Order: sequence, then structure tokens, then C-alpha cells
Amino acid sequence: MRKEFKMTDEQYNRLQDACKPVPYMVFGGVAPPSPQENANRAWKQLGDELGFEYMTVEPVPGKNNKYFTAEIKEVG
Repeated sequence: MRKEFKMTDEQYNRLQDACKPVPYMVFGGVAPPSPQENANRAWKQLGDELGFEYMTVEPVPGKNNKYFTAEIKEVG
């Protein structure tokens, strides 16, 4: 079942920060996580906080970026 959610300013800012590229130098052939990996991790954390499946997020047309719908996370 889909439900509409609204992020707080703090949650929104945390998500935006996770999407920013991180400058780095590679030593030993190990690169840091990509912006996409960081964004996915931030969405997963938000899903855990608010109780939704983070891979099912969709924007709400006509509302600002803090509003979205997602499938409610199954308990258990």
C-alpha cells in the first residue's frame, strides 16, 4: 500500500548532502562510495526512520521535493 510522506528540513538536507560528489584521491585502488551509493544509503536510512520501502519512492506531482509516496514497509 502506498502512502504519502513529507521529509523534515533536516531529513531533506541530509538527503541532498548525500547526493553531492566527494572529492578524493585513490590510494591502493580503493575509491570511496559513489554519489549514487551515498544517495541510496541515505534513502534506506530515511525509509527505516519513516517506515517505507526506500526503493519504491516516487515524487508527488505538484508538491515540493519534500513530499513523496512509497510502499509502507512490512513489519516482521
